[in-house]
Amino acid sequence: MRGLSGKIGIIAGGARGIGAATAERLCQEGVKVVIGDILEDEAEATAERIRSQGGEITALFLNGTDAASQEAIIAKTVETYGGLDFYHSNLAGGTTEDTNAVDISEEALDNSLAINIKSHVLATRYAVPAMMERGGSMIYTSSGSASAGENQRPAYAMTKNAIHALSRHVARKWGQKGIRANVICPGLIMTEAVAIHMTDKHIEGIKRHTPSTRLGQPEDIAGLVAFLASDDAQFVNGQAWHVNGGVIMRD
Repeated sequence: MRGLSGKIGIIAGGARGIGAATAERLCQEGVKVVIGDILEDEAEATAERIRSQGGEITALFLNGTDAASQEAIIAKTVETYGGLDFYHSNLAGGTTEDTNAVDISEEALDNSLAINIKSHVLATRYAVPAMMERGGSMIYTSSGSASAGENQRPAYAMTKNAIHALSRHVARKWGQKGIRANVICPGLIMTEAVAIHMTDKHIEGIKRHTPSTRLGQPEDIAGLVAFLASDDAQFVNGQAWHVNGGVIMRD
């Protein structure tokens, strides 16, 4: 990617799955990467593996729903590497007991709101000022669930949709100050956490309904993050990018 090597970026939720694949891809592109995760040991193991391949990467504890933790990871990144060029806000979860709008408990709803909205707002609160001096890119992970119209997980879908509004707000408010904000909406991505729940029969059924030659891999999302963080995406702002092999087709 043009103008990506030498940049400094944070990946929230970088211990495994999409975040880990993205960290590896960015380090291959010459980016200085900080991965933050509540799974501190797994984050350090991911960082050590990437360092062994020559990547420049640091793993830090991050509780994305805690303001002090978000502020601290950004401060440590600036202290360690000298600045911040992009923040990939990649935290997601809260699907346990996310049943339907009639049966969902308040606890499950509040948990989804915290993980899937609050964490992204807090990331924005501290990352945007840190990037203001030289411009930068906010990259948010949403989900195809935001627009799919599922019969379950309403809190997850609603909160993911809220990220789109946040991204457009950031793009509109600070775009002329050099801040870009975009959303990635993955479809089914075969991360470790997803794959362990899949049978061969289930996978074959999904393949039959996917207008592509394979199922999605974490590297598919990593490639788009690399683009949105790079100078090749300087004129890309306030957009939602669907990466799903064609399962959901949108203008």
